[in-house]
Amino acid sequence: MSVMTKKASMSRFIVILIVGLLTYACTNTPEQNAKNLPAATGKSGDILILMDSSQWKSELGETVRNIFTPEVDGLPRSESAFNVIWVHPSNKIRLLTQIRNLVYIFALDQASSGTRSITDNLSEETINNIKTDSSFYLVNTKNEYARGQEVMYLFGNTTPELIHHLKRDGERIQDFFNNAEKQRMMASITKTSSTKNHTALLEKEYNISLHFPSGFQLAQKEKDFVWFRSPETEIDKNFFIARKPYESEYQLLPDSLLAWREKICMRYIFEDPDNSQSFITTERSIPFNPIKAKQVNFNGTFGMEIRGLWRTNNKTMGGPFISYSFVNEADNHIYYMEGFVYSPGKPQRELIREMQAIAYTFKAAADNAASKK
Repeated sequence: MSVMTKKASMSRFIVILIVGLLTYACTNTPEQNAKNLPAATGKSGDILILMDSSQWKSELGETVRNIFTPEVDGLPRSESAFNVIWVHPSNKIRLLTQIRNLVYIFALDQASSGTRSITDNLSEETINNIKTDSSFYLVNTKNEYARGQEVMYLFGNTTPELIHHLKRDGERIQDFFNNAEKQRMMASITKTSSTKNHTALLEKEYNISLHFPSGFQLAQKEKDFVWFRSPETEIDKNFFIARKPYESEYQLLPDSLLAWREKICMRYIFEDPDNSQSFITTERSIPFNPIKAKQVNFNGTFGMEIRGLWRTNNKTMGGPFISYSFVNEADNHIYYMEGFVYSPGKPQRELIREMQAIAYTFKAAADNAASKK
């Protein structure tokens, strides 16, 4: 169940009973149980933190905030990784526990009212495991109070012990919830019927598969380039795919990818097609908002993620972008896929998350054929 605990702790967790967790008959499957639950509430990026008020104001609370509220890279203005809602635990917050992402946090050395509200619902065996196994500090479950919900318990025998674990694994905890939101978006996108024609086009003419949210239209297609766009009144969302023969691993270095990006955008993507100086370029002149690149596991293969800002060459428009590059072994081509948005003055974290989700629906021809069998 946990993505971060040791195997020994995992075996102990099998016998952990959290009162209220098992609310359905043992004969029901998890899928059947989930269907009987209300749908999870909240917006993408919402996280409810349940921990005692004294701990929230302490170093432990600061450590938790450092995990869930750092600034997101590559956005034109400051936006935190999640919308954190903190609540002191009590028996009067039942409806709040149906939120999509829920985190319980406590340390046993704090005999406070909030901590007792959580630990009173734990079995004696659970408490003993926490006291005796210092490596046992995290459990995550699904659909505990609502359908489509992720619930995580973060705990320790002592506050310093818990802080140590959170500082060590904070990035992985954040990644867990980011991935949960990405998976939710991907599930929604792949069900969109109004854009199935775009998926069919890519399968027929490019031998790949991608899915798009409603509103996206085909803007331009060439032999090794295709651009989709959702030009709404206040938000302009764009996603393009380019490819070329794979020759060397150096093609996946960030500088090589950004140089390729410049060529793609200068050739194909313009604010105004009648103005040759309105092509898209990479914004490099803002010192406090540099381009960020990192290696990622892209659907099981090596990939490079790049986040940054774009602008038109004539500086009339700009915004954030996110790209993924990888080698598609099915056709021995390197692919560059990018989502960029224009939404001045508005939050853009979730728009970029949507571009990320589109990218991760990618399948090569062989993978796509196998999934349809």
